[in-house]
Amino acid sequence: MGRLRGARDAVLLWFAPARVQNEGTTPDYRFSLANERTFLAWIRTALALIGGGFAVDQFLTNHLTHWVRVVLSLALLAAGVACTLRAVNHWMRCERAMRRGANLPVSRFPASLALLVAVIAIAMVAVVFFGWAG
Repeated sequence: MGRLRGARDAVLLWFAPARVQNEGTTPDYRFSLANERTFLAWIRTALALIGGGFAVDQFLTNHLTHWVRVVLSLALLAAGVACTLRAVNHWMRCERAMRRGANLPVSRFPASLALLVAVIAIAMVAVVFFGWAG
């Protein structure tokens, strides 16, 4: 129950970032801006994954069976959604850590995302190499 409450509070903080100003001291603005640039890079990655998911579904109709196309598309779309949510969560966690003078948070998410994209890329290479048609 406590963990669920903590997750709820973290999500609520996403929509009230001014509340984080009550914590600790204001960091050097360059660090806050760097944190924001990282957030925007994650959002660009998410948009690319989402666009790739739609592209696989719409443009590979003659090259893949329906179920393969759906699986690859949904995997890319899910990765895009996860990347978007992770971006805002990581941005807030880093901002809080900087204000508190704590270590920046670490995460397995980048490695997990890279692994998922690599698996999808290998599947796509196999499709192109072997010329599988639906």
